[in-house]
Amino acid sequence: MTIVVAIIHVIIAIALILIVLLQTGRGSDMGAAFGGGSSQTLFGSSGSSGFMTKLTTIAAVVFMLTSLVLAYTYSHKGSTVRNVPAQSQQQNAPAQGAK
Repeated sequence: MTIVVAIIHVIIAIALILIVLLQTGRGSDMGAAFGGGSSQTLFGSSGSSGFMTKLTTIAAVVFMLTSLVLAYTYSHKGSTVRNVPAQSQQQNAPAQGAK
């Protein structure tokens, strides 16, 4: 379960980076006004701002949810691990005088 959530988390992180890099800046509208007539025709006449904003929001929410799930599972994972007694660790250690 934890591995699946971690894989989803990494995929969403990469997708979030790509989505943010694909968004146009606020000043790009000036370039379209001075002759960039074919800009933003892929997403319609209104541009990609609405679609990309929604996609960014969805990716960010999924990223935060997977972050919370991973933090919870890893913080509670340590309480189920059985501690090894100190005596067995001393028996497995090499002798100090032997060189």
